[in-house]
Order: sequence, then C-alpha cells, then structure tokens
Amino acid sequence: MSETADISHDAGGRRRVLRFAGNLTLLRVRKVSEELKQVQDEALDVDISDVERMDTVGAWLIHKLQRDHGARVIGASAEQQLLLDQVAKADTPMQVRAEHEQPMLRLVAEVGEATKTAMSTMLGLIGFFGSLCMSAWHLIRHPRRFRFNAVVTSFDMVGVRALAIIGLMSFLVGVVIAQQGAVQLRQFGAEVYTINLIGRLTFRELGILMTAIMVAGRSGSAFAAQLGSMKLAEEVDAMRTIGVSPMEALVLPRVLSTVLLMPLLGFYASIVALIGGGLLCWISLDIPPITYVQRIREVVPMTDLWSGLIKAPVFGMIIAMAGCYQGLQVRGDAEEVGMRTTAAVVQGIFLVIVLDAFFAVFFTEIGWV
Repeated sequence: MSETADISHDAGGRRRVLRFAGNLTLLRVRKVSEELKQVQDEALDVDISDVERMDTVGAWLIHKLQRDHGARVIGASAEQQLLLDQVAKADTPMQVRAEHEQPMLRLVAEVGEATKTAMSTMLGLIGFFGSLCMSAWHLIRHPRRFRFNAVVTSFDMVGVRALAIIGLMSFLVGVVIAQQGAVQLRQFGAEVYTINLIGRLTFRELGILMTAIMVAGRSGSAFAAQLGSMKLAEEVDAMRTIGVSPMEALVLPRVLSTVLLMPLLGFYASIVALIGGGLLCWISLDIPPITYVQRIREVVPMTDLWSGLIKAPVFGMIIAMAGCYQGLQVRGDAEEVGMRTTAAVVQGIFLVIVLDAFFAVFFTEIGWV
C-alpha cells in the first residue's frame, strides 16, 4: 500500500486531468498542496480513483479545486464522495438573519421579566424573614448560643464608623432646607416659618429617611459583599457542615445591630440637621440660637419624634435583611458578588421609600399630623 500522496498531470483533451494516488491524509498532503498552488484557472478533471485513503484534509484539497477551479471529481468511492459532500456542506456560509422583534413586544417582555424577578425576590425575602424569626426564637430558648461579640462588631461597622458621614450629610441637608425654605418664604414675608419647616421635616421625614438611605448604601452593601464572598469561598457550607447555623452566626447579629442602631442614628441625624438649619438661620435670617431653640420646642410636637423613632427599626430590619439575603444568593463567580451588592442597595432603598409612604398615610390616619 502506498504511503505517499502523489499527483500527476495529463493535458490531453480539452480539460486538464489531475490524477491523485496514495494517501490524501494530514501527514501526506503537504507536497501535494504546494503543487496545487501552481494550478491555473482552467478546466480541470480530478481523478481520485487511485487514492487509497482520504481524510478531511485531503477532502478539503479536492473541494478547493472544485470551488476555485470548477473541477469535476472522477473515480470517487461512496465513502469518499460522502466525505466530499460533508466538507462542501461545512464550507457553505450560513445565512444568519437577525430576527426583528417589535419594540412593543420587547418592552412587554422586559416588563414581565422585571415583574417576575420582583415577585420572586419578594417571596424570597418573606421566606428569609420567616427563617430569621425561627432563628431568633431558637436563641431566646437557648441564650447561650447568642454571639455577643458578633453583634458588637456589627455595632462598630454600622454605627460608630458611620457617624461622620451621616453627621456631615445631615448637617448639609439642614442647611439646604433652611436656605431653600427662607428663599421661598421671604416672598411672603414669613421667614420665621423657616424654623417650622426645618423642625417638622427633619424629625418627621428627612432625618430618618436620609439615614436609612445612607445605611443601605454603606452597611447593606457591606453585608451583601461579606456574605457573598463567604458563600463563594464555601465558608457558609462549611459552617453548616460543622453544625453552625449561618442565620444565627452571620445574619441575626447584623440584623439585630442595624435594628438597634437605626433609631439612635436617626435621632443623631435629626439633631445635626437642626444644628445646620439653625446656623444658617442665625447667619442669613438673624434669628439667634435661643429663639431658634424655643421656636423648635413650640412647633415640633412629640408625635413627630415618635413617628421617626418607630420607623427607624423597621427600616433597619429591611436594609439588613435585603443585604444578607442578596449576599446568601450569590452563585457562580465573583462577578455576581457585585451584582448582588448592587441589588441589595437598590432593594433596600426602594423598600425603605415604599414603607415610608405607608407610614406617612398611617400616621395621618391616626391623627399624628
């Protein structure tokens, strides 16, 4: 059996005949391929009746002669012809036509997908809240399992390290409220009512709401990133393996610290906002600090303070739950940690604003206006 690929030329007749012999395989066709580069564009007949073996590389050489020179293949066996047909079929360019989707249908599909994701996330949060309640009840029954050090560590991250940024933000918010309120009320000669605006808006809404947004962006994202990294490193699975509940060791301390610290941070933010508004009233409106404080005591009812302190722990629980839930949902790679962290912040802020609207209606209905 011949082990080499060979080619011979026959110029007799009107068509040039190329006769192949031997093995047209990957290891044997290099010499043949060099000779085929010299073939000119002319009528060709390719005789492969003496070819003993042919693989896809050899079939590709024959197909190129058919494609580029219009050659006719002679003497191909059934197996060789089948291989040539498969190579020719693979060389046919696929006509990929992008499907045109109507904009309205795409919009409806995206809205439906977003609604489905929102509903599944809401159901997941409800189930997560149930698991959290069960873990809290278990700790009440077995107080020795309570991790005090984990709670204190969360206190430091959620509360102590956030005082500076929350204080600066609240001070500037108070200044902005005072300045904009004074500009608008000056048109009616009622600049003194700027104090009413600062006091009621700060204690009732903005002090707690802005604090919740800041905690969601700072602590909620940190919770999601920490738990997501632990999930990727399989530390959460290792805790379950050794009999430690991740809800008790990781989630509950973070939720408890956020719930306890949110009223304190909200009250702190309200006081700092009052200081910022009072400073601007003193500078721009010539209202001395004593008058400012007396006016605040007259116009701000205690119900405004209680409404803010009631909302604060609920906001804290929502923020911590969203961060921990998204962190524990991390699957796959590190890219999803960033995606889940972003989702935790967005969901936390969204739920806080929605709940704040419900609280506003509820307090109005019970007469806390």
